[in-house]
Amino acid sequence: MPGLIIAPRARIFHGHEWVYATEIKKVFGDPKPGDVITLKDFRDRPLGTAIYNPSSQIVARRFSRRRQDLDLDFFTRRISQSLDLRRRSGIDETLCRLVWSESDGLPGLIVDRYGKHLSVQTLTLAMDQRKEIIRDALISLLNPDSIVLRNDSPYRKAEGMEPGIEMLHGENPGPFVVRANDLDFEIDLFDGQKTGLYLDQLQSHAEVAKFAKGKRVLDCFTNQGGFALACAKAGAAKVTAIDSSPVACAAARHNAKINNLEIEVLEHNVFDFLKHAKPEYDLIILDPPSFTRNKKTLVDAMRGYKEIHLRSLKILENGGILSTYCCSHHASRELFLDNLVDASVDAKKSLRLVQDHGQRADHPILISIPETGYLKGFTVEVIASR
Repeated sequence: MPGLIIAPRARIFHGHEWVYATEIKKVFGDPKPGDVITLKDFRDRPLGTAIYNPSSQIVARRFSRRRQDLDLDFFTRRISQSLDLRRRSGIDETLCRLVWSESDGLPGLIVDRYGKHLSVQTLTLAMDQRKEIIRDALISLLNPDSIVLRNDSPYRKAEGMEPGIEMLHGENPGPFVVRANDLDFEIDLFDGQKTGLYLDQLQSHAEVAKFAKGKRVLDCFTNQGGFALACAKAGAAKVTAIDSSPVACAAARHNAKINNLEIEVLEHNVFDFLKHAKPEYDLIILDPPSFTRNKKTLVDAMRGYKEIHLRSLKILENGGILSTYCCSHHASRELFLDNLVDASVDAKKSLRLVQDHGQRADHPILISIPETGYLKGFTVEVIASR
């Protein structure tokens, strides 16, 4: 089997599963893009098996510490293991991220399950080359009505692949309704704005809704209305949802209608809205899309988080609650919390931590790969200055 000899002090010797071009001492056996390769250390000792793509910054991604091949038996076994993990976690296995890339030993493969329909992404070349094998494994394990290959992610460009959406199995299901947190959501896996729901945030929706009863709620970056609808159902006095996308606003309004819930949905830039908003809210939720996809823009991203934190705190009185989230792994939990602290100092507000949030159990975290633990959030209460 062709492979790579890894240079000393590479991150793979410290538990990470990725190999960058600068960490390669030698290439042997003429591996081709997408091949399964062997990894060896500088003393010719085996390190395991990886997928290979010299066009990517991440040249190799290890998926096993022993010799393996990406055949039907392998995919069936790994996906079965990931399904068992979701069952043991206690979440609804029919509405979950069934496969979460490296965290489930399948680098670059994402599978989201919505009942009898699956949404699949192949974000590495090796997984894309084996999409039919993956399809066969999924059919044998789950017998889905349809599998949508939702490969419109910009991350594919890093692997030298073009974006696209196609049916991998069955017919396009069109729009259909799923139920989460006792709420109905209409999704469209093929033509929708994204791959269904933000499954990683379903737990946070329920956690924040516990604080909403009788409160005036502002849900910023609402998307399909997950936080807003959860708060309305929990008995909020009034819910206002903001998003700059007309498609997202239409989806939030439609989801409110099918749940017989009343929320106000405004198409507006959140930064501008907060700048001119009046102090008429008791609970503000900030769940923006990632402000950065790389380290180069991290400083600018943190400036953006600081701005929305500061503007939100300025319109919250004592007893008011702010629930804020960051979905970029480049911003650590500590950095994000420090950002919130800095905003509280500028706003002259004292904050008490009410709840610490993270990604749902169907997005498991490998402690040696920080990139798998990207989502963090804090719910804080404004208290009287002392």
